[in-house]
Amino acid sequence: MTSTNLGLPATRGSTPPDPARPANPALIDKYGRTATDLRVSLTDRCNLRCTYCMPEEGLDWTPRAELLSDDELVRLVTIAVHDLGVQEIRFTGGEPLLRRGIEDILAAAAALRPRPDLSLTTNGIGLARRAKGLADAGLNRLNVSLDTTRRDRFETITRRERFDDVLAGMAAAQAIGLDPVKVNTVLLRGVNDDEAVPLLRFCVEHGYELRFIEQMPLDAQHAWDRGEMVTAEEILKALKAEFELEPHGEERGGAPAERWVVDGGPATVGVIGSVTRPFCGACDRTRLTADGQVRNCLFARTETDLRGLLRGGGTDAEIADVWRDAMWGKLPGHGIDDPGFLQPDRPMSAIGG
Repeated sequence: MTSTNLGLPATRGSTPPDPARPANPALIDKYGRTATDLRVSLTDRCNLRCTYCMPEEGLDWTPRAELLSDDELVRLVTIAVHDLGVQEIRFTGGEPLLRRGIEDILAAAAALRPRPDLSLTTNGIGLARRAKGLADAGLNRLNVSLDTTRRDRFETITRRERFDDVLAGMAAAQAIGLDPVKVNTVLLRGVNDDEAVPLLRFCVEHGYELRFIEQMPLDAQHAWDRGEMVTAEEILKALKAEFELEPHGEERGGAPAERWVVDGGPATVGVIGSVTRPFCGACDRTRLTADGQVRNCLFARTETDLRGLLRGGGTDAEIADVWRDAMWGKLPGHGIDDPGFLQPDRPMSAIGG
């Protein structure tokens, strides 16, 4: 859709506004869901080259002129909180710590009222020296990606020798009170699929909270193979052979992880079965890419351009209403099991985790 009088954006593959959308200020969709959790990608750049995410040579990064500036990003976050009812904001990448202004962005978000809960997903490189600054700026919690407890496997998976940096970052975050540090792990068949138990032992010993995530079809190479994916069922079977696991019993709501209490507690472990145990019916997320595109689903094939509207002089009210239209059109599920499923054109590093 294009409208010069309102400065409305061109929308990548989406449909015109639906007149049936109720006059509700929140980010609602046709299936009764309300998005209150905003995932914001700060950059598509990364300093690792994980085999399940991108090729060894990396990708063509988005030109800096196409990325949202700090002020533009803060304005959109402000609209999300003030006008659209967003309560939680998670900053992602790429690798978000590569964004030089991240502390200023966090501080601006923390100053909003009502104050949103602020979190970060990072690979941990550089975290050791920046953890205190992030906490001082208002960060509430973080997740660190770590797929192995073995240095050699870390280098095989990430194609970088930064294992010690990641461990140091996790320890630093925990020491300054960003606790509990959550650990995100993807098991890869034939690579680290024997590490479910060692990873949980490591996290229990250090006081981290482990989350296993099924490998999803979001790699830049489009080489994902469902038959090669280590499933939630396989992960739980391996863990239950060594640990006593009891369902956590909490109301899950829109949380992606199913959680279990380990050996009577207090440690817990989570499994995010995005593929085999989808939680689309309770999804409460909306996504903003580093170049200002709204995505109403991680696996969406369309995006709505807020950057063009913002730079074209659109008002906050106009931007908010376009965002509402984008979410109203959300599909009931990700459709991975559908015969006609197509992987998103953009990889995870460009969408944001």
